[in-house]
Amino acid sequence: MNNLKKILAPTDLSELSLVGLRAALELAKESQCRVIAYHVVCVDEFIRFELLRVKPIALEKLRQQHQLRVAKFIETHCADLLPVEGLEIVVEVGNPDESIIEKASENGIDLIVISTHGRTGLSHMLTGSVTENVVRKSSCPVLSIRPKSDTKPVVAAA
Repeated sequence: MNNLKKILAPTDLSELSLVGLRAALELAKESQCRVIAYHVVCVDEFIRFELLRVKPIALEKLRQQHQLRVAKFIETHCADLLPVEGLEIVVEVGNPDESIIEKASENGIDLIVISTHGRTGLSHMLTGSVTENVVRKSSCPVLSIRPKSDTKPVVAAA
């Protein structure tokens, strides 16, 4: 892992995704590489704005609000791992698994570090798995981390 230059760390601002984000930051400190903390605003939220016919300025404001939420989330939950030289926060609108795969490809990512929510059965069938799709379709290596089963959800402040 000494050849790492760029790590992509997707987060949905849940404690479950925090496990992957922290692992990415730990790897970055050890290997002195860049980390892109990546948050995708789900298409569903974007569609709601489109239905309301909100101007593009409002969409940019939404993206900026999410950018601040990610920064606060990292500051609150990863302060012990900061500063990481070359930490970048990127927020985009789209479909999470497709966006993660595209971002990795476009940015020459060496490793994607992502948590799995550990859903099984009906829940997994209904919601699918972003991590599973990323692992299956990514052209770069993916480190998938399953959080401990006693992990409780975190609600990120708006």
